[in-house]
Amino acid sequence: MAGVRVSVLGPVRVEADGIPVPLTPLTRRLLVRLVAADGEAVPVRQLRRDVWGREADFPGQGARGRNEVQKRVVELRRAIGGGDLASGARVLHTEQLPTARGPETAYRLNLAPAELDCARFAELVNESFQVGPVMAAWRLEEALGMVRGRPLAEAVGEAFAEPLIRRLTGLQDTARRELISCRVRLGRPELALPVAEAAVRERPDDPSWASELGRLRAGLRGRWDNELLRTALPDRAIEIVVVCGDLFDQEDANLVAGFTDTFDTEIDQDLVISCSSVQGQLVERLFDGRCDLLDAELERALRPVPVVDRERSRDKPRGRRLRYPIGTTVAVPIGRRQVFATAYSRLDNDMVARSCPEYLAVALDRLWAAVARQGRYRPVAVPMLGSGLARIVDLDRGRLARLIVESFVRACLDGTPVAPELRLVVHPDDLRRTDLLELERFLQEAPHRRG
Repeated sequence: MAGVRVSVLGPVRVEADGIPVPLTPLTRRLLVRLVAADGEAVPVRQLRRDVWGREADFPGQGARGRNEVQKRVVELRRAIGGGDLASGARVLHTEQLPTARGPETAYRLNLAPAELDCARFAELVNESFQVGPVMAAWRLEEALGMVRGRPLAEAVGEAFAEPLIRRLTGLQDTARRELISCRVRLGRPELALPVAEAAVRERPDDPSWASELGRLRAGLRGRWDNELLRTALPDRAIEIVVVCGDLFDQEDANLVAGFTDTFDTEIDQDLVISCSSVQGQLVERLFDGRCDLLDAELERALRPVPVVDRERSRDKPRGRRLRYPIGTTVAVPIGRRQVFATAYSRLDNDMVARSCPEYLAVALDRLWAAVARQGRYRPVAVPMLGSGLARIVDLDRGRLARLIVESFVRACLDGTPVAPELRLVVHPDDLRRTDLLELERFLQEAPHRRG
């Protein structure tokens, strides 16, 4: 038998070996009536009422009426048999039903789920309850992709079709709600949104779907409340995210803290390092305000690094006196995370930190190399380096943001696994002074750049 496919999840359609088979209107209606019987045999008299609209034939017209039904049955058998009448008869059976008047001819459509879309649709939805959310979502997507419109569209309003239409409509609702649930469970609520939107378009008066759509939208907005920008660069397997918030609240990420070339940490009375700086907050938030604990970690990490200069105590009476190369980056462990301390400015003996775009570029290149070696491929959160007390006056905050992101993207060019996500953290106090338009333009162009 030819590969037959009967579709009723929308306007009725018959295909044999993938080729559409035309049907006359009466034959198409006969097919819909047999599908609506849901595997039950339908007597000829019932077919005459439901398909031809004849409550009863006139006296002497019974044989003629049966012949009309038989003619359409033959046409339908040829269609579903791919032109082979015998093959079609094995799917569209002739039966004799006992009645008080004697045996009555009836017809039963016996299509497998692979041959009847509404049966396969129900099978897929039922299978989705027997597997985990990943496979369930796959089955539900396939099921919903089969729907082309209202089920049994040619028979809407007909009493014989209403039970199956209600069941398929309810099953479609179930499939949509389950797919939404799976996508939310898998952490992809944004993929659930179009499912709810499609349901609202079809059921504008259904308050349950309007409520579901509102819930999803509220959840998505809440999820990205602090997120200003997110761009995936699939060719480099990385995501660039800009968030408004506190660097030290990024608990799932390694952190970057900018330092001077002396790696000073003393915050007493703000004479060397300001309490409000990232270094100062690092001491207060992660080292309980104890500079000596952070100093011990830095000294351990800096031992292999060559010293480029030593200040005399009379020239620099406070703080650390050993100077390291600009760009020196060391990792300080904090639990399961790393804090990458990178020297991108020079602390002069007047206790003023000074930097420039060239210093920052060198520091960033060495920073990403250190993150690739010691970051354990975790997201890395970076403050707006160069916008604080070591102010790089040559660049505004928007251009600083682009410089930081562009250097990270460049570091990932050769396939080196630096980090799956760069998270640029903009402090709320700095947000209104940070124009991210230039960064957004760069990220839109990045997938098309070769270097």
